[in-house]
Amino acid sequence: MITQVLQTLATDLDEQFVNKVRSEPGKVYFPNFGSGDNIFSEGISIDRVLFTIPGINFKIYWYGFLIAVGITLAMFYGFRRMRTVGVDPDRATDAVIAGFFGAIVGARLYYVAFNADYSFSRIFDIRSGGLALYGGIIGAILVGGIVVKIRKLKLTAILDCVAPCFLIGISVGRWGNFFNQEAFGANTDLPWGMMSSKTINYIAEHYDDLGGTVSSYAPVHPCFLYESLWCFAAFLVLHFYLKHRKFDGEVFLMFVGLYGLGRFFIESTRTDSLYILNIKVSQLIAGASVVASVVLILIFRNIVKRNDEYKLFVNTELSKAQLKEYDSYETLKKEKKALKAKISEAKANGESVVELEKEYEEKFGKNAKKPSDDVVEINTAAENYKSILADDDEEEDSSESKPEEEKDTNENNKAEDENKEDKGNE
Repeated sequence: MITQVLQTLATDLDEQFVNKVRSEPGKVYFPNFGSGDNIFSEGISIDRVLFTIPGINFKIYWYGFLIAVGITLAMFYGFRRMRTVGVDPDRATDAVIAGFFGAIVGARLYYVAFNADYSFSRIFDIRSGGLALYGGIIGAILVGGIVVKIRKLKLTAILDCVAPCFLIGISVGRWGNFFNQEAFGANTDLPWGMMSSKTINYIAEHYDDLGGTVSSYAPVHPCFLYESLWCFAAFLVLHFYLKHRKFDGEVFLMFVGLYGLGRFFIESTRTDSLYILNIKVSQLIAGASVVASVVLILIFRNIVKRNDEYKLFVNTELSKAQLKEYDSYETLKKEKKALKAKISEAKANGESVVELEKEYEEKFGKNAKKPSDDVVEINTAAENYKSILADDDEEEDSSESKPEEEKDTNENNKAEDENKEDKGNE
């Protein structure tokens, strides 16, 4: 009898709390955090809208803002680390911009393709939500990779630099899911288990789809938080390992493996995953990514170990020539700025600027030698650059030129033999 009364009280208490949560859709609750009343158990007020632009009533959402912050921090970090992998930051700019747009398109296409609730007619309605991370990574690599090839950069070297940047963007951007109250998991009694009007309604609407095992009346795992923390930890690992990589592309493969490992376990508890044939798409890809990255790292390390002539891109003549050109441009800009300042200062003081303007014309005029004049050196270095991870077309080019080289060698040997015979006859 007493047990039944306690169960009834507990049920009434749950219903009262759920009704309280539903009545305040702008709050997120952490009912298991602490023993007494506190800001977490009493609810934290959140709003999807960061601010509204006056006059045009255009809303800026936290989700978009945090993604933009993540991208900005990632780009700032990436450009500062380009030289570590031997990449000219100026040449890489075009690839980064192209990769950004490729990521947006890829993320949207991936989400729409695997979401049964979305039709392709809504593909441009990005503001309503719906971006998939794996699609973004694939799109960024495909589009950015094309520009990398055009700019005569090494894709695997750039990917080593970009890999930690992905983790920065994900770690920051995932907090946008908190303001949208999405990317949550199954029930938990941990202190950081959260509840909101949106989690309750979503679980209630998809109760049967979730196998009837997830309750609307209990807190859920904040999966976005787990992924954010995991990505930050993985970023630290890649940041310190970058200078110790054994081959170009190793850090990127480590990113694929580490991110996939974390995503595999985090995805197992999520309740809002994309499915294909009752299989969680992200979990399937995550598991495959871990296996593929480990296998490829072992294969490439073994190849490098057996090849004494292998060089990281940063140690090649091509990389050194490109960085030399970049440094020349940077020095040129500084000198130009300093000389302009001297001319302006002289004019302000009423002094003659004839000699200064003459110097300016000689150094920076139309007929002045520019760093781009050294492009021949870069092209020569590019022709001589050989990598164990060379692209297929590079290997084809070398195989096509081989018969010509053999022909020239045979002709030279024949000429030497004829000269020897003539000398013998004399």
